[in-house]
Amino acid sequence: MLTLDTVSVDLARTAVLRKVSARLDAGSTVAVVGRNGAGKTTLLRAIMGLTPVREGRIVFDDVDLVPLAGHCRARHGIGYAPENRGIFPTLTVEQNLRLPCEVQMLSAAETDARLATTLEVAPQLRDMLARSGAALSGGQGKMVALGRALMIGTRMVLLDEPFQGLAPVLAAQYGEALVRLRQARPTLCVVLTESNGSLLGDLPDQILMLERGALRSNVESN
Repeated sequence: MLTLDTVSVDLARTAVLRKVSARLDAGSTVAVVGRNGAGKTTLLRAIMGLTPVREGRIVFDDVDLVPLAGHCRARHGIGYAPENRGIFPTLTVEQNLRLPCEVQMLSAAETDARLATTLEVAPQLRDMLARSGAALSGGQGKMVALGRALMIGTRMVLLDEPFQGLAPVLAAQYGEALVRLRQARPTLCVVLTESNGSLLGDLPDQILMLERGALRSNVESN
């Protein structure tokens, strides 16, 4: 599905990603594990088109994403939940969820269908739909960010540090949502980053260990 071919990224003239190469397959859950500052967020932002690539290719099926702007990549069915959640505080949760589909000018029927699927995956969102984005706790914001990524990410979703800062109960609910997601969308590729790989349990099929911007190993999860 997605191939990273010797991808290098510099930020402020400092090498952050160094010739990263990997293949992410449809239907897989891929964990990118590494310490803070290893380049995990930069990798997701490079895939999403939010950080320029100095060298290499990012190929989604047969499409080279590198020349495309971020909103064009979203049109290929790639959703992104950033670490800081990025929830619009003046919009309701439902408006936040629907917004990506409206930007892509999807029909009301298609948007409604996607919202229904998202609420099946993350039923906790039902009671939040009318709530203001400004009234969410950090954990609730993480769940809304997941839902928003699912609204547009029909083929791939990128989740940056989804478990960071979550209380154990909320972390368990988030993990359960990812299990339901795999059942509801078996061909979806889920990519998530994490500093502490032990929090992931048996969720990932594939683990990419990132150290100082380079892949140390490509490990298949049990």
